[in-house]
Amino acid sequence: MPVLARKKRRRKRRARRVKGSAASVFLNIPYDAAFENLLLAYIAAISAFGFTPRATLEIPFNPRLDRILDLIAESEYSIHDLSRVQLDRVAPKTPRFNMPFELGLTVALKSANVPNHAWVVCETMRRRVNKSLSDLDGTDPYIHDGTVRGVFRELCNVFVRGQRQPTVLQMSQIYRVLRADFKNILRRAGADNPFNARVFKDLCIAASAAADELVVG
Repeated sequence: MPVLARKKRRRKRRARRVKGSAASVFLNIPYDAAFENLLLAYIAAISAFGFTPRATLEIPFNPRLDRILDLIAESEYSIHDLSRVQLDRVAPKTPRFNMPFELGLTVALKSANVPNHAWVVCETMRRRVNKSLSDLDGTDPYIHDGTVRGVFRELCNVFVRGQRQPTVLQMSQIYRVLRADFKNILRRAGADNPFNARVFKDLCIAASAAADELVVG
């Protein structure tokens, strides 16, 4: 059997296996210090809705691209945050292409292998996606204004038909739980930032436990 056909069948099998468990949400975001609060906000909100956050942070080994494709295919939903379009300050100054690249992979997978996958785009600024990625014309991004509360507000709109409907207050409470334990989670992992496989896993576990306690339904 050709390699591509085997990979396609494997992704379909994995996508079917997750249906009996909590739906997962692939989180495509920039990994930088300025995005730390929004990472915690996304984890808190996704967990509040009863879903499991997934991210490329989980991928420890190569081939990395294959694992990214598998993660997307295994997830029922994906959130693509295209906030980082500006040049960074480190020479050579460059924009970040990982987020639009992974969005492109998702759109292609949805067309070819996983038609039931649903994806959305989030941004900080209104109308910027019209310039940064004009191929998305006709797709309305969710604008969170770069704030924690904005993330909560927009994910309430994204998952408005979900079985569990947490309030912004409940999401804020879960976020505060993560913030309160954040330094301990970093220390246990020997890390200095949340963009780390072990830290991401521990944050998701803490958020899920808090969500089960604070959110009913």
